[in-house]
Amino acid sequence: MARALLVAALSCLCVPAAVAQTLSTLHITVMLPDATGKMTPVARHALLISEEPPSTEPRRILTTLAGTADVSLRPGRYAVESDQPVAFDGKRYEWSQRIDVVAGRDATLALTAANASIDTATGPAAPGTPSDTDPSFLASQWQETVVGLWTPTQYASGFVVDARGLIITNQRVVGTATSAEAQLTPEIKVKATVLASDPTRDVALLWVNPSVVASVRPLPLGCGQTRPPVANGQELYTLSAQMMGEKRLTLGGVTGVGPRLLLSDLTLARAGAGGPVFTAGGLIGFTTLDDRDPDSRSDARVVRIDQACEVLASADTKMAGAMPPDATHLPLDPQRQIAESALNAAVKSRAGSLSPYLMSTTGFDIAFITPVHVYGAKDQVRRPVMDFANWSDYMADDPRVLLVRVTPKMVEALWSKVARGAAMTQGMALPPMKRAKSGFARMRAFCGETEVTPIHPFLVERRVSETEAIYEGLYVFDPAAFGPQCGTVKLTVYSEAEPDKGDTRVVDPKVLQQITQDFAPL
Repeated sequence: MARALLVAALSCLCVPAAVAQTLSTLHITVMLPDATGKMTPVARHALLISEEPPSTEPRRILTTLAGTADVSLRPGRYAVESDQPVAFDGKRYEWSQRIDVVAGRDATLALTAANASIDTATGPAAPGTPSDTDPSFLASQWQETVVGLWTPTQYASGFVVDARGLIITNQRVVGTATSAEAQLTPEIKVKATVLASDPTRDVALLWVNPSVVASVRPLPLGCGQTRPPVANGQELYTLSAQMMGEKRLTLGGVTGVGPRLLLSDLTLARAGAGGPVFTAGGLIGFTTLDDRDPDSRSDARVVRIDQACEVLASADTKMAGAMPPDATHLPLDPQRQIAESALNAAVKSRAGSLSPYLMSTTGFDIAFITPVHVYGAKDQVRRPVMDFANWSDYMADDPRVLLVRVTPKMVEALWSKVARGAAMTQGMALPPMKRAKSGFARMRAFCGETEVTPIHPFLVERRVSETEAIYEGLYVFDPAAFGPQCGTVKLTVYSEAEPDKGDTRVVDPKVLQQITQDFAPL
């Protein structure tokens, strides 16, 4: 009897596992042809999935920016139906399909114009006009125009607006920089020149070599055209390029209307600003964030696209006779992130200190930081060298990179010492009042006699006051760049005080060996 009860109990315990093992994945794609016949993904299309016969409320899902959706389902027959029609090119499309899901096998369902119910009652609008197309569909159409922009101090989005290689973004991300790096795809990153920067309009115009955008259809700004009015409560859609390469669609609404700016409740990470914003009437502007808001995610403002049109008008003059930027592809971030289990094992097996490997020049301290150092410091009181300030988001996912951090040495000025001495005569002991010898300007790295291009030449910004900042270098390298093949590795550091006079030092071979050992198990 006891054995029978035990068998019955074990059978009950096994049921959930058996059910879980029978789940299959239904892969759904939703695509429609545009006026040229090109298949375009339908983003954020709501689908209702229900069993037949229905046993529960339908499951509601949204397609991604790529027009796809993956759903885990038990074996059975299912109905897949549009929650609402999608409008495109003067027609309205909706779907109602049945599909069988078999245990142990994935299923695929392609929703296209061929199996859609099509309503042309919306009228004979010209194909592709903004008024007859869902804004989310417009966003999926133009996602290829959205690029990531890396400046020394910030990351942002921008979008291609001209076949000559012109990119629009907000001026706040560019600041005083004269160049940036444009990430067009996860496989292509090139140099971009800042062609124009207008702080009043919050518009920056960047230029990349036309050859690298030859396959990208520029997003037309519609300069000079009459635009439909924008009102409070109107729905907005914005596209942004994330640091790791994926594109993101964000929805929101207008909360305030001004002549140059629109207020909105579009919630964006600071690294996502600069992308295009659409309404049902088409492109209306691009996002920007208030520098006074310290939060990593904030409600975005929208710079009206007319502001960009005025800056774009000056492009012909600036480009006349100028050589386009270099089309050479720049080093890329590693595609593979490090597993936390590997980092945890590396830290536990580490003998000795978890501090970065150090060297120095006359005016700077240099730290070589591997993922082992970063991960090992997470559960401790974070050392200042592990505070990455404006680049903390980049470091959040433990990328498999070598960091070289260059920090200005701190010294006490003569008159500060005199003042402290005078205070001592009055019985007051004041701490040393130190300042940086000089801010960091740039660094060059050499493998033997060959210069190594960093993945990113970041600057870490340290605010001294509201009007003054000190910069540290935070250069990101492929760890294989400084291997045994180099023979010697040299670093040349340049200060803001002497930007043309470099201080060159050879890296200790023992440090290079330690770096290699850190990355070996990762």
